[in-house]
Amino acid sequence: MIHLTFPDNSVRSYEAGTTGAAVAEGISKSLAKKAVAMTLDGELRDLSDPISADARIEIVTREDPRALELIRHDAAHVMAEAVQELWPGTQVTIGPVIENGFYYDFKRVHPDTREDWPFTPEDLPVIEKKMREIIARGAAFTKEVWSREEAKRFFAAKGETYKVELIDAIPEGQDLKIYRQGQWLDLCRGPHMASTRQIGDAFKLMKVAGAYWRGDSNNEMLTRIYATAWANEADLKAYIHMLEEAEKRDHRKLGREMDLFHFQEEGPGVVFWHAKGWSVFQSLVAYMRRRLANTYDEVNAPQVLDTSLWETSGHWGWYKENMFSVQCADPEAEDERIFALKPMNCPGHVQIFKHGLKSYRDLPMRLAEFGVVHRYEPSGALHGLMRVRGFTQDDAHVFCTEEQMAAECLRINDLILSVYKDFGFDEVVVKLSTRPEKRVGSDELWDHAEEVMTRVLKQIEDQSGGRIKTGILPGEGAFYGPKFEYTLRDAIGRDWQCGTTQVDFNLPERFGAFFVDKDGEKKTPVMIHRAICGSMERFLGILIENFAGHFPLWLAPKQVVVATITSEADDYARDVHAAMRKAGLRVDLDLRNEKINYKVREHSLAKVPVIVVCGKREAEERTVNVRRLGATDQTSMSLDDAIAAFVEEAVAPDLKRARD
Repeated sequence: MIHLTFPDNSVRSYEAGTTGAAVAEGISKSLAKKAVAMTLDGELRDLSDPISADARIEIVTREDPRALELIRHDAAHVMAEAVQELWPGTQVTIGPVIENGFYYDFKRVHPDTREDWPFTPEDLPVIEKKMREIIARGAAFTKEVWSREEAKRFFAAKGETYKVELIDAIPEGQDLKIYRQGQWLDLCRGPHMASTRQIGDAFKLMKVAGAYWRGDSNNEMLTRIYATAWANEADLKAYIHMLEEAEKRDHRKLGREMDLFHFQEEGPGVVFWHAKGWSVFQSLVAYMRRRLANTYDEVNAPQVLDTSLWETSGHWGWYKENMFSVQCADPEAEDERIFALKPMNCPGHVQIFKHGLKSYRDLPMRLAEFGVVHRYEPSGALHGLMRVRGFTQDDAHVFCTEEQMAAECLRINDLILSVYKDFGFDEVVVKLSTRPEKRVGSDELWDHAEEVMTRVLKQIEDQSGGRIKTGILPGEGAFYGPKFEYTLRDAIGRDWQCGTTQVDFNLPERFGAFFVDKDGEKKTPVMIHRAICGSMERFLGILIENFAGHFPLWLAPKQVVVATITSEADDYARDVHAAMRKAGLRVDLDLRNEKINYKVREHSLAKVPVIVVCGKREAEERTVNVRRLGATDQTSMSLDDAIAAFVEEAVAPDLKRARD
């Protein structure tokens, strides 16, 4: 007999070899009908798996959040079956579950020409229709274990050369699992639900794209079909709506409409900032500088450094493929050394810390830099401001003692959350990434750091009253120390990982950095890497999309446009414009001989927050007609009242707090 412990801690005895399906049936027929999988000691398993030892068991129903991955996994198999039913001979390669859905890579050749025949968007409705037919059949998912040779013979006979290659890559001694659904089968680790019918109808094929086999540009190009799948139709509709909103808010589109920035071929992955975009960027940097004042010392380390420094730091060994090397273009130059554009600020900050003898009384030492860094990204990975090759990092490094580490992590946390709140991000998740398999430093150091950071994580959750969600990411820490990752949620429900706090045992030791403690002994400081925005460019891209270009007044590149209805109001409009500029507002003047509705539409498209309209009546009464971006109503105000209101609204949140 075996003993199974249920979520309520009750224990029941069963014959060894019983299945999850039998356990569910024994509890109730309704549970058996709703069950799609089980967990054994926390591991998701097929309901049909025999249970041979004592374990904690939980029956997973389709409504359980954990079932969503199974829905998507099963839908991927059904998509592959649909493709091969419609176009026999198409090779099925890899089809993983990804965030919000799944994809599958295919190799299709034309039956007449035998040439590559990539899928097109027009194929997607046809595949979707076939998928719904397969799901309606309700075929059971069944698992078999094959020998390596048997699997290779089977797939080779079908012409599935990619599957044969995948089988060769599976380590010796590992079971080769085959999952069937009706007559169709595929190589798969599993698990799966009980039948195709449990997938439901809440799925949609989204797009096609090219993808190299196994992500290697030296390999053949395949066609990747992306899809999404959800537990119910309401969730699917909400996701599609979010995508539509995201398209409207795309920072690249808004960047053009608002005249903020552009990219061009001569500078791949680096931003050409226009005057308006640079204004927003500088407002963001100025805000961050104020938040660091009196707490951090701002420094600046060189962008170009000898590769020997990067060899000492370890970057040249494990990060070289992401770095740019630099050498004098003159072949006869006296200095023939190879330099590197810095990809990170940390080695430079260690050099600044090392300059001069440091005592324990000097710690914690907090160094901040808005440093321009460069990292190579493949051209296909570049994506507007979100993924670039050159960017500004709001980087800081805290050098402290082990005893100071917890307090510094909490101080950093408070700053990060406060910054996010100022930009309207109230939904934040903080996760602790713990030691990876490959790491530096003793287990004792890791034990201490993880214990401290776990305690800090609990304090973060407690002091927020549960508002800040926390979690653990086992094995996801940097090789040199554990870290906190801060993920914020934007206005349309997307999550963005931005801030980090990383404890580093490695870098100060590599460079021989030390301080003299109170006993007169040399000790290596703990180094805490800290970023709030991360990449300033990326954070600005997030802000553009979060606000849909409708920046709060303090951040907007142009805060007000003064526009005339008639030329009779031109002189008054000039007075209004001058008064607003004198009050410190960023204001433009539009005296063009165009209809006012045309002007309003144009400035609204450029996302100017406030349009002040001046006509003959306003000139006579010394008033202004105020139109807000996105609002349908208008407000008449005296000029003095309007200026006072705009000036107050344009005060940055940190300055408002300091004043009040």
